[in-house]
Amino acid sequence: MESLIDIQKRLLPDLLEIMQKRHQILRSIRFMQPVGRRSLAQNMGLTERVLRSEVEFLNNQDLIDIKTSGMIMTEEGIQLLENLESMMREISGINVMEQELKSLLNLHEIVIVPGNSDESPWVKEELGRASAASMKRRLKGNTIIAVTGGSTMAAVAERLTPDFSDETLFVPARGGIGEDVKNQANTICAKMAEHTGTRHRVLYVPDQVSKEVYKSFLKEPMIKEVLNLIKSANMVLHGIGDAITMAERRKTTEEDFEKITGGHAVGEAFGYYFDEAGEVVHKVPTIGLQLEDLSHIENVIAVAGGSSKAKAIRAYMKGAPHKTVLITDEGAARELLKG
Repeated sequence: MESLIDIQKRLLPDLLEIMQKRHQILRSIRFMQPVGRRSLAQNMGLTERVLRSEVEFLNNQDLIDIKTSGMIMTEEGIQLLENLESMMREISGINVMEQELKSLLNLHEIVIVPGNSDESPWVKEELGRASAASMKRRLKGNTIIAVTGGSTMAAVAERLTPDFSDETLFVPARGGIGEDVKNQANTICAKMAEHTGTRHRVLYVPDQVSKEVYKSFLKEPMIKEVLNLIKSANMVLHGIGDAITMAERRKTTEEDFEKITGGHAVGEAFGYYFDEAGEVVHKVPTIGLQLEDLSHIENVIAVAGGSSKAKAIRAYMKGAPHKTVLITDEGAARELLKG
């Protein structure tokens, strides 16, 4: 028997399109508030004329307030948005995509959030919210969470809330001195601990070191202690990067850059560069969590979104543990399913 939504899709497709458009406008306002009409129109790729009539309708329904500082959501609007979530996932086909992608990538669980973070920056906040929910479901007793750096992890940190267990400890998955400070694993761990009211430790070592320096670092008692905590982590939260972007960000030497480009690397995680077949073409000597450590860790959560990340996600997932939970967005998911 067909569901009501399936019947509506056949008999009233225009109604569902209008519903989806208004849902997207409400979501955009929620993440950008207070926001002016012009900024919102540019962000959503709509004309101001089209947006004006939609905004007037939403205002008349008491779902948004229009103030001098910009548009904001009302409590009624926020409640409606939350109630609509599961219905909109069914209408847009996200539930079906999750099952198809889970089978395609052979993963334990996949969570897809609406939108494409390449086109709409606030979609990263949605990735953050989904990641926070996934982390909370997996907390038990003394939980050590190892976290990598990057802009996506920084977005996750902003969405964490104080309802985490007091026994949670955040640790950087690896060294990261030399990167943009706000995207360093140390900074992100501190932010996560601050937002959750829990604890964190830092690892003040460079992301890339020579073998000689690596051995000397391992003798330092403080570094040794944090490395032991990292190796004892029962949850890992990490991003997946585009190979060339990550190589440039790390100020990779010309020799190593040639290895990465010559090996046709498309993705990067934990300092490993992967080609489209999932083979490692280059590895950066890093202090901290190594790829082989993931098989011993109970919960592994990978977060990456945007259609431009599809190749990187596919490459990394060819060798990822089956238990990995992938949290991504619609843009990346649709691109992955095309392939």
